[in-house]
Amino acid sequence: MKLSQFRYYLPQELIAARPPEQRDESKLMVLDRKKQTIEHRGFKDILDYFSEGDVLIINNTKVFPAILQGVKEKTGAAITVFLLRELNPESRLWDVLVDPARKIRIGNKLFFGEDESLVAEVIDNTTSRGRTLRFLFDGTYEEYKNTIQLLGKTPLPAEIQRLRSIEPEDKDRYQTIFAKTEGAVAAPTAGMHFSRELMKRLELKGVFFAEITLHAGLGNFRNIEVEDLSKHKPDSEEAFISLETASIVNKTKENKKNVCAVGTTTMKAIESAVSVARMLKPYSGWSNKFIFPPYEFSIADTMITNLHLPMSPMIMQVAAFGGYDFVMRAYKEAVDKKYRFFSYGDAMIII
Repeated sequence: MKLSQFRYYLPQELIAARPPEQRDESKLMVLDRKKQTIEHRGFKDILDYFSEGDVLIINNTKVFPAILQGVKEKTGAAITVFLLRELNPESRLWDVLVDPARKIRIGNKLFFGEDESLVAEVIDNTTSRGRTLRFLFDGTYEEYKNTIQLLGKTPLPAEIQRLRSIEPEDKDRYQTIFAKTEGAVAAPTAGMHFSRELMKRLELKGVFFAEITLHAGLGNFRNIEVEDLSKHKPDSEEAFISLETASIVNKTKENKKNVCAVGTTTMKAIESAVSVARMLKPYSGWSNKFIFPPYEFSIADTMITNLHLPMSPMIMQVAAFGGYDFVMRAYKEAVDKKYRFFSYGDAMIII
């Protein structure tokens, strides 16, 4: 398939700038692949699509405050550093993006915080992702991480930052309620619709939750620059699937019950860990899985996802799962019915 086949008309005002007041109050578009029907419901109605013995696989990654704003030594020029990946905790090394990049040289020192309590030195300018920084911090690792937590801002996607500035409440809302393993710079947004009450109601119905971890990276938001999708090289993301999760999912499959992937990040993780017998196996490592039509899925029967931007890797994965023509028709209907799109927007379930 071609990149241009995933272009569709999306008015700017349909990109959600803020989350709904309550997590589970989003609209829900229901796509039935067998009947080729589209229904419009509320997210709380998700209960109707699951029964005893089913399992929802959720991504427990936690977004860290990856945006640091500071100044360059001597000139005092304002700079923004986007922390991408911690390379070495002991030596405080990070892969980062720096803006404006052209003014930063190896050896430059950068200062963060009103009292300039956090200092970093640029040690490499040639990595594929941007720069490598070393934080010069005398305290313990815990104190150093606490300082980053204190000074850092929530890494809202650029499309939302174009609509408004980052606010303190984003720290809580640009996160799932089950987030616990820190490492992502992008939230697994399908999971953000789940409230504690809704999860409890699903559990009372006999539905299981199985956790995986995939630390979503900036590659989810980078433009794909090739028309031929088979030539796209995605960024790698770290993923973990425990033996316990694999056992829960495989038992559900053996019992012919419903396995649901909550979000495109979850789907990427589980499709990176498929055995020869098309079952889920434990996994620990890096995945550069890029799913686009046609693709044969092995693990999930159902998928919960958000409404994604045109030509994004996420809409391609959704089209592979739901069927290209059906999903693109649903997206047109979502625009017509003024659904809210992107990270803080409404949801879709494909059954």
